[in-house]
Amino acid sequence: MENEWQRLPLGSILAIVPMYLSKISSVLICVAVLLHSGCKENDPVNPDGFDKGQNRYTLTVESTEREYYVHVPEAYTGDTATAVVFMLHGTSGNGLDMWTRSGWKEVGEAENILTVYPSSLRYCIIDSVDGQKNTTKWNSQPAEWMFCQNETPRDDIRFLTEVIADLKGRFNVDAKRIYLVGFSNGGQMTAKCSIEMSDQFAATVSNAGSFYVDSAFIPKRKLPTTFQLGNEDYGPGNTGPAISLSLIDTILHNLDYKPAKVASTHIKSFGLSPDYVVTGDTSTAIIATYPSLTPGSVNDYRFVFVKGLGHSYPNGTNHWMVAAPLHWNWLKQYRLP
Repeated sequence: MENEWQRLPLGSILAIVPMYLSKISSVLICVAVLLHSGCKENDPVNPDGFDKGQNRYTLTVESTEREYYVHVPEAYTGDTATAVVFMLHGTSGNGLDMWTRSGWKEVGEAENILTVYPSSLRYCIIDSVDGQKNTTKWNSQPAEWMFCQNETPRDDIRFLTEVIADLKGRFNVDAKRIYLVGFSNGGQMTAKCSIEMSDQFAATVSNAGSFYVDSAFIPKRKLPTTFQLGNEDYGPGNTGPAISLSLIDTILHNLDYKPAKVASTHIKSFGLSPDYVVTGDTSTAIIATYPSLTPGSVNDYRFVFVKGLGHSYPNGTNHWMVAAPLHWNWLKQYRLP
């Protein structure tokens, strides 16, 4: 019995073949793309490759998978270049912790900015209080702790640099308005970034952690910085007597106190005047601002001393202060040149 193909003229068959070959080719291409990337960019459910709210992304850096979270506000459309704020967690934390409780996703929604929460890696470390333990840490050396002998510390400067590059590929990022905030060990990492990545961040805020040694570093760019500390902060898990905010002059001139060491390092590294101006009040927070010695420069350093604050990033629940919107109001006035 003849089939339909046998009844068709040769010319009709030849005309049909390219059409079928084209369809087969399209299917093969789609399968290849799906296997390679998941066709996320062409997903009809999520054509932009991101969700409003929380997103988790991974990168392979130094042969190690690394993660970071991005909060995309409801008002984000991608039509205009958007500011970005990084928030770095402290010891034993991760990016999801900071997404949950730092208060920055709320600022992101209110201000229509992208907020980013990278995670550090877990290491065996030896610190001056707890001795040897396994925990998450940013590679923020020099610090008051060290890696165990057999550990291979990863390059977190490289990781954060690659996160910025990855963000620029996914979102419409305003490269002149990328900012960095960090808490505790994340504050130490933020201080390190203010030297080694100051050409990528417009301004930085370190909280409850900063430079560990009184030294002089050479930043890629002299940028505006803030160091915030509570007057009851004796490190994670530690307590002590509250230091009166009225003693700010004493703690900024005595190198036995951490604020004096941090101020000295900023003065030496960023070309600042040792003479500061005090604002604020002793009932809430007092601020010492060290101006730049370069005329017309905006790379001032601020030390913010907060009353009643222990070792935490204040979010309105763990302390009366809600730090994220206050820090954003300061950060947003600066841009990369």
